[in-house]
Amino acid sequence: MDLKQLQEKMDAAHYVYDDTLLTVLGVSLELGRPLLIEGAAGVGKTEIAKVMAQALDRDLVRLQCYEGLDESKALYEWNYQKQLLSIQVNMGTEDKDALTRGLFSDEYLLERPLLKSIRSEKPVVLLIDEIDKADEEFEAFLLELLSEMQVSIPEVGTIRARSVPFVVLTSNRARPLSEALRRRCAYLYIQYPDLEKELSILRAKLPHVDDRLCAQVALAVQKLRSNESVMKKPSIAETLDWAAALDALGIRELTPDAMLKTAGFVLKNSEDFSALEECHV
Repeated sequence: MDLKQLQEKMDAAHYVYDDTLLTVLGVSLELGRPLLIEGAAGVGKTEIAKVMAQALDRDLVRLQCYEGLDESKALYEWNYQKQLLSIQVNMGTEDKDALTRGLFSDEYLLERPLLKSIRSEKPVVLLIDEIDKADEEFEAFLLELLSEMQVSIPEVGTIRARSVPFVVLTSNRARPLSEALRRRCAYLYIQYPDLEKELSILRAKLPHVDDRLCAQVALAVQKLRSNESVMKKPSIAETLDWAAALDALGIRELTPDAMLKTAGFVLKNSEDFSALEECHV
């Protein structure tokens, strides 16, 4: 898929992008390189993987990272109950070695997201979300997959990819990522959108909402993000939620009263509500 075709697909998905984003996505896809996307929470990193899955007409396989994530949750696990049942059923068999080998076959292998993505007959989009929340040991474990598109399972051996997934890793920069991981990826840093881009996103995603209201919401969110007293900066998704909530109530003017009534759609900490009252939008 060339850049023009990708651009058409992104437009069809009503995704607002710039030339840099489009170029990085297109070249990463062409070269088969994993893409590492960093930025603050809520800037739309995960959405890029979803849009790419839609644009490429591929399944999205998602691995949500967290502290303590290991191979059994990310790569594979053996179906121990089924193995035990097979042992009981075949207890009397003479060929013990064959029985043992059979216990570690595909029949007993439970695929987790990483294994599922490389064993898929059709290419998928693999989203490794919030890699910075996983331990450094797990990050090191990913290097074989990212560089060679293969994984190693002790009981089976090396499993090479049947199809090459488009891999997207996201990070909120909760901790520094290793240079080894960064070297294996193309890189993209995303910031919160400026006023013009935020308004474009509102118009693209909520075309039925009054344009004047969208402009007021976009301006209000920009001011909330720039307010240092706001603990949880509004994400793009929360901007959309806020505009949709106002529209659902039939509100066409973002008055102070309307802001306070719908504050729960844009601010997620009670401590931040006072900041909304102080924010002249």
